[in-house]
Amino acid sequence: MAALHPRNASTFPLTQQPLPPLAQTMARYLRSLEPLVSPEELEQSTQLVAEFGAPGGEGERLQVRLQRRAARMENWITDWWVQSTYLESRLPLAVHSSPAVVLPKQDFNDWKGQLRFAAKLIAGVLDFKAKIDYQTLLVEYSRGYPLCMDQYSRIFASCRLPGPKHDSVLLPPPGRRPATYITVVRNFQFFQLEVYNSDGTPLTVDQLHSQLHRIRGQSWKTDKEPLGVLTSDHRHTWGQAYTTLMRDKLNRESARAIQRSLFTVCLDAPVLKVSDARAGSRLAAQMLHGGGSYSNSGNRWFDKTLQFIVGEDGSCGILYEQAVAEGPPVATIIDHVLDYCKDPDPVRAPLIPLPLPKKLYFYFTPEIKRDIEHAKRNLDILITDLDISCFTYHGFGKEFLKRLGLSPDSVLQVALQLAYYRAHGELCATAESASLRRFHRGRTETIRSTTSAALAFVQAMADENCQASEKLSLLQEAVRVHSALTEQALDGQGIDRHLLGLKLEAIADGFRVPELFMDTSYAVASYWKLSTGQVAARTDCVMCYGPLVPDGYAVCYNPLPAHVNFSVTAFNCCQETNAEHLAGSLQRALDDVGALLGNSKDGGS
Repeated sequence: MAALHPRNASTFPLTQQPLPPLAQTMARYLRSLEPLVSPEELEQSTQLVAEFGAPGGEGERLQVRLQRRAARMENWITDWWVQSTYLESRLPLAVHSSPAVVLPKQDFNDWKGQLRFAAKLIAGVLDFKAKIDYQTLLVEYSRGYPLCMDQYSRIFASCRLPGPKHDSVLLPPPGRRPATYITVVRNFQFFQLEVYNSDGTPLTVDQLHSQLHRIRGQSWKTDKEPLGVLTSDHRHTWGQAYTTLMRDKLNRESARAIQRSLFTVCLDAPVLKVSDARAGSRLAAQMLHGGGSYSNSGNRWFDKTLQFIVGEDGSCGILYEQAVAEGPPVATIIDHVLDYCKDPDPVRAPLIPLPLPKKLYFYFTPEIKRDIEHAKRNLDILITDLDISCFTYHGFGKEFLKRLGLSPDSVLQVALQLAYYRAHGELCATAESASLRRFHRGRTETIRSTTSAALAFVQAMADENCQASEKLSLLQEAVRVHSALTEQALDGQGIDRHLLGLKLEAIADGFRVPELFMDTSYAVASYWKLSTGQVAARTDCVMCYGPLVPDGYAVCYNPLPAHVNFSVTAFNCCQETNAEHLAGSLQRALDDVGALLGNSKDGGS
């Protein structure tokens, strides 16, 4: 968890993200191929790297151009990265892109408790926002380095906008006061709720509670169209539907109100109960996509940067859009808000009558109704295809690993390699997201967790003749190698953003794409069958999102002192992958890794 230090977040100067040396990236790239490709493929890739990196060659020319770019820009890769990874992606935001965070179930079970908790939650978010507005947000530190706080200034009042070829991001205009309202959605109906009094003070919990009551009174279930489902569709399809929707003045005003609001609160209807064993996974599904067009998926505006979800049954979570912000700032907001909800500010509500929350109306033409039906069908197919398995591993937590002087994240990543190897008989390209917030406007780098050291360890675990002491030694080496890769990535010396920069520089300058990027090994080593991420929040929560490829998995985890929360997703359309199977394999792998490290406790679920 990032430590906080008393230094103003908005004025702190950070170093620029470095551009790694070309020869270093090429050597590290070849090393990353070793556990994934055949000796013949590796030989061919070595030859291509030698040609690309030769003096006066293509690589050198592109590196010089990148150096010029780095000299004139705040951050040489961030804009390109956001554009190519998020804004140009045409896959739906639901499941494929936007992560959800499942928060601990709250102790209420009816609409009264839902509105009380939602009022406290809104007040807590506004309390955090005040720190940004009044520049009292403390700089976060990680491993002794101050972190870039830039994402916080964009996270509120922002929204992704669909486009025919690529999306764009609506940000609050600099220097102008952002919106003073939020959007609340209930029963597929959107409301604009002013959250500040005329003197600029935020509404109290009591005032917010009374306004949410009024919204409830205005949103009884009728045969409303689930308009929000449109935002879950393929980006090109939603882009076309958006153009149709925005032709009408009423629709334009209502859509703009949602897009410019500070954030969205989704008051979800109750959902069908499931067995206790499946409850965690069902909850994750509700936060990730709303459960389907017949359930709460119409209670979302998937383009919105921040959506807080509160169900009548005590379920709650967050869904966020990644073009603007990553997991760690969202985790910081979550920790603050849940602390606030336990002990809200007891401010007396001023005796001023508040205006009625404004209902946002839309005019549905037959064409828009057809678009909604189409989006409902597509989303329901996607939801049926998604396989989610959440579990808590109780065998050990991060404290046990830290006492042994090991990086908890590295141990979990190596255990994940073992679990995948046992489930599939081979290793695959694995991406773990690492933060680049040590640098000005830094976003993320990829840690390639599949290493030769990890391969040696998992093979030894399958060898009955291998002694426990040898297995332990190989485990420690695999953990050490992963920790070194992590440090390289955090220090701006990873390889994936650099490779992306070289490739995009060639395209931007009208050169042909270098042979290096057309190589089979390049494709294999960046076909992320395992997409993984650690979101370390103090809160007992877990994040989840869908796999990056049809025959892959996404595995997210939150290491807490005495246990670790996991979510595993896969697609049912792929017969080789199974989320529950990998989750079971992962629990056994963690038991075996724990036993090698001297832990006698089994994980249980």
